[in-house]
Amino acid sequence: QVHLGESGGGLVQAGGSLRLTCDASGRTFSSYAMAWFRQAPGKEREFVASIRWSGGSTYYADSVRGRFSISRHKVKNTVYLQMNTLKPEDTAVYYCAAQRVGSDSYNYWGQGTQVTVSG
Repeated sequence: QVHLGESGGGLVQAGGSLRLTCDASGRTFSSYAMAWFRQAPGKEREFVASIRWSGGSTYYADSVRGRFSISRHKVKNTVYLQMNTLKPEDTAVYYCAAQRVGSDSYNYWGQGTQVTVSG
C-alpha cells in the first residue's frame, strides 16, 4: 500500500526558511513524478513544484521559482521541498503527491502539513 507522509511544517517569520519532507513507501517510484501542492484557506489547491524520480527534472510555479527548491533522495525514498525567503502568502497546507508518468492525474496524496508564515 502506497503511503506518502509529509513533515517539517510549522510557524516561521517572513523571510525565514523551512524544509518539508515527504517519506514515500509502498512501491518503487522510478516511473513517477513527485510533486508538492498547497492549499490556503478559501482557495483552491495549487501546484508548487515537481520532480521526475528518474532524471530529476524539476518544475516550479512562478510564485515560488527562485525561492523554493525540490529534490529527492532515491535511497531514502524521500522528497524534499526547501523553502526560503518565505512570505505570508506562502501560508497553506502543503501536500506531497505522486503521479505515474503518463497519467492524467496524481495517483497518490499525503495528508498534508501546515506551513504558517507570520508577517
